[in-house]
Amino acid sequence: MNKRVIFSVTNDLNHDQRMERICTSLANAGYRVTLVGVLHRSSNPLRDKPFRQQRLRVFFPSGKLFYLEYNLRLFFWLLFQPADLFCAIDLDTIMPNFWVSFLRRKQRVYDAHELFCEMKEVVSRPIIHKIWSAIESWYLPRFKYGYTVNQVIAEIFNKKYGVNYRVIRNSPVLIEEAFSIEKDNYLLYQGAVNEGRAFEVLIPAMQWIDTPLWICGDGNFMEQTRELVRKYGVEDKVVFKGRILPEQLRKITMRAKLGFTLFEKKGLNNYYSLANRFFDYFHAATPQVCVNYPVYARLNKEAPVAVLLDELSPEYLARTVKGLLNDASLYRQLQENCLRLRQELNWQKEQAILLDFYHQMD
Repeated sequence: MNKRVIFSVTNDLNHDQRMERICTSLANAGYRVTLVGVLHRSSNPLRDKPFRQQRLRVFFPSGKLFYLEYNLRLFFWLLFQPADLFCAIDLDTIMPNFWVSFLRRKQRVYDAHELFCEMKEVVSRPIIHKIWSAIESWYLPRFKYGYTVNQVIAEIFNKKYGVNYRVIRNSPVLIEEAFSIEKDNYLLYQGAVNEGRAFEVLIPAMQWIDTPLWICGDGNFMEQTRELVRKYGVEDKVVFKGRILPEQLRKITMRAKLGFTLFEKKGLNNYYSLANRFFDYFHAATPQVCVNYPVYARLNKEAPVAVLLDELSPEYLARTVKGLLNDASLYRQLQENCLRLRQELNWQKEQAILLDFYHQMD
């Protein structure tokens, strides 16, 4: 198997665990894989992987000019790369991948990590939402082959655009020893610190919670989150750890007392989300407090690994956290379910779907 596949993302590669899993699985199966992303001034050196990695330097770090610059750079870079198949990761790389695959008469795939047009930072800005919606409605139907992270998103794409996308979930690789029943005394939020992740609820809730909160991540809501910490006087309870490499983050997650999977119900992307952290917590035998949205509720129904929130307010969240931490029986039951569910939902099983998808394109 010598098929050459190029995946395009808009991050700097070091912290994208889903793409690391996908690229590694395909490389191990004999594909010649390249993952291309962004080189920022603050980017750390790339770590060795079993696939090729490439980062394109950009002058603009964010915003509309970033997307314009990066898409132009990506188009011309892809145009001259040896490849048999181009895969666009999310809507922000779909245009250059379409035109290069069209001009070079190569296969193309769309990998939708989320409902891009329904993200809070998009849907709350009418002009931006209109632009991205127009891009999606024109380009996505022209990607016949694709996959996404849950069945609800696949059904939405089928209804709107007539495409039949596979579902490949964000489950971590099952590592037998990568969990801990014994926990240290801290709570954990891991992932992007972005709009719509309910920090306006989580930070005020810390007024009534004694266990410290570690925030492992960065994003477009970081300054606002720091301001919330100052506003509610919880500087001694909230620790900003910054971006953590996946190996170190796994160890932190293993020892956390409790994790959070929180999203505002603004935009369908949040409501129908299936976040990586939901899987990361139960793979580490770490119970979590999670929003009671459809996809999480479905996964949590048979073997609960989370306490689901029927209300998203600081007071209710604080009561829920304290109630769980004080209920040793419930806590043990959630941990037992974590150990069960990690055997059922893991990358080894999702990898089989991924390889079948790409083998069918040969």
